Amino acid sequence: MSSTVAGRTILASTIAKCYNQEIEEKVKEIIQRRENHAAPLLVGFLANDDPAAESYAKWTEKTCKSMGFNYELRRIANKDFLEESIIEANRDDAVDGIMVYFPVFGNAQDQYLQQVVSMEKDVEGLNHVYYQNMYHNIRYLDENKTLKSILPCTPLALVKILEFLKVYNVLLPEGNRLYGKKVAVINRSEIVGRPLAALLANDGATVYSVDIDNIQKFTRGEGLKFSKHQVQDLGDNEPVLLEKVCKDADVIITGVPSPNYKFPTEYIKEGAVVINFSFHKNLNDDVKEKASLYVPSTGKVTICMLLRNMLRLVENREKLKQQIL
Repeated sequence: MSSTVAGRTILASTIAKCYNQEIEEKVKEIIQRRENHAAPLLVGFLANDDPAAESYAKWTEKTCKSMGFNYELRRIANKDFLEESIIEANRDDAVDGIMVYFPVFGNAQDQYLQQVVSMEKDVEGLNHVYYQNMYHNIRYLDENKTLKSILPCTPLALVKILEFLKVYNVLLPEGNRLYGKKVAVINRSEIVGRPLAALLANDGATVYSVDIDNIQKFTRGEGLKFSKHQVQDLGDNEPVLLEKVCKDADVIITGVPSPNYKFPTEYIKEGAVVINFSFHKNLNDDVKEKASLYVPSTGKVTICMLLRNMLRLVENREKLKQQIL
């Protein structure tokens, strides 16, 4: 495309609307099925002063209430008591879903806290069982394939955004709809960047996963012996290598949690799709001179996926209860 023609900006709110009706209808069905007719309750734990977490919590509450859910934000003044508070919510039958606004400690202790949340109430999909299933392309929790596994909500939101933007080729078989596509993900966190790279590679894409130290290539691999994606180290994150892989990419996805980071616009291929999932704006204003489609934020789609995960967990618990009876 010509550099004088601005690309289209697609708002997360536009994409989220595609899921609103489905979510609202399922909430009503659950309320009708329950003896006490109570709406599903999501509890969020906030134990930090991060403005991104505060913003996320407000949007979660607003979205929950607009779709018929109950939402309760529990602020934890002393983060050392967070684990005890999560365990209490795990045991409370009135609580249907639990989420924690990370980072809390900003280290391995956060990974431990992710596992403290009950698997049956983990709406963010951070439990190690869900992660293992995702990395190995396993979609169910049981052999009878009645209980669906869930995916981490932010990586799932990015997949849904790519589907909305028609980056996925629906003419190809499911599981191969990103065949021939190259994606650069500027983030390799365990919560978003790495699982996203794995999801996209499992769908057939070549993914360049970039973190502060190095660049890796995720591919699905070939042949029957590969049941999941393969990872290859390409080298240190130097400007020459970064520019090479990014200019080769059909899609650029940024998620650097810093107000000072800006992805170099000159590294974007003409006509590429560009998506930013960081709370901070990782792109300069001239991004639309290169990108054909630009999604500046993803939060509203992430919340929709989180609520869809919660509905799936509620349905899984209902099925388990029926099996016991």
